[in-house]
Amino acid sequence: MIQNLATGQQGFTSNVFLVTGERTVLVDVGNDFDVVSATREYVDDIDAVVLTHTHYDHVGTLDAVVNAFDVDVWGYESAVDGIDHEIADGETVQLGDDDYVALHTPGHKNDHLAFYSAEAQTLFAGDLIFANGGFGRTDLEEGDRDLLVDSVGRVIDTVDENLAEMHTGHGPSVTTNPFTDIELALQAARMRA
Repeated sequence: MIQNLATGQQGFTSNVFLVTGERTVLVDVGNDFDVVSATREYVDDIDAVVLTHTHYDHVGTLDAVVNAFDVDVWGYESAVDGIDHEIADGETVQLGDDDYVALHTPGHKNDHLAFYSAEAQTLFAGDLIFANGGFGRTDLEEGDRDLLVDSVGRVIDTVDENLAEMHTGHGPSVTTNPFTDIELALQAARMRA
């Protein structure tokens, strides 16, 4: 099961996905709300934290989560404070009951990862792609529009057209034909102002 713990939060935070199953994981930990209490409404413990990237709105509560659950944190670069283990491009990571391939998808931030499970037909897109063809900002430090376009293109080349769910770093998850939203994001990102 995938539950967005940030639903209804008014603070400056990313979405926080609790993925339960054989390996219970938080995908991102958000900021500006009590993620520990929100997690404990569903489970007593978690096995790991997996990060899509390390912008503050995605990692602001990391210390509180690590202290409460005594878990290791997985992300793209272990040189970044708070990350215990690196996830390499193409590496398989278990979230809940399913295996996800990690896709290094820079453009919004250099350490950005997306996670795709062909079996579950599910994509965790982080801040790369949003509902309705939205895409991540490229005007922040480490942002690069050309890299982002390449990363969205890589996602299109990787995921199946029958993708069932896309969980994004902000805004609603997409559960109706998310492949179309990815295609729209690629078209929009390619356009220049």
